[in-house]
Amino acid sequence: MAHRRSKLLLLSCIISYFLIAFAGKSYYDILQVPRGASDDQIKRAYRKLALKYHPDKNQGNEEANKKFAEINNAYEVLSDGEKRDIYDKYGEDGLKQHAASGGRGGGMNIQDIFSS
Repeated sequence: MAHRRSKLLLLSCIISYFLIAFAGKSYYDILQVPRGASDDQIKRAYRKLALKYHPDKNQGNEEANKKFAEINNAYEVLSDGEKRDIYDKYGEDGLKQHAASGGRGGGMNIQDIFSS
């Protein structure tokens, strides 16, 4: 039974990885930093991009406004240790579940999914 659970957990992790990889730009891609970037690297990248796409510098440019919102969203997650950990493990769906639960717990619990 434990062996079967381990296989299901591994399969779930692999599927999650590929969904994140192919679902579109990751928050790391948006901020143009590597996955293991330090807090300082993330902050510097955010400041650089936020200045470039800030609505005050790009008045009337809807594309820049969308990009600025993406940058802010990515920074909000990657600058928060708990959110970043959840995002790295479970992607955006894990963050949504974490937010829906009021921020309690560690996000998605894979064991609960398979025990049903």
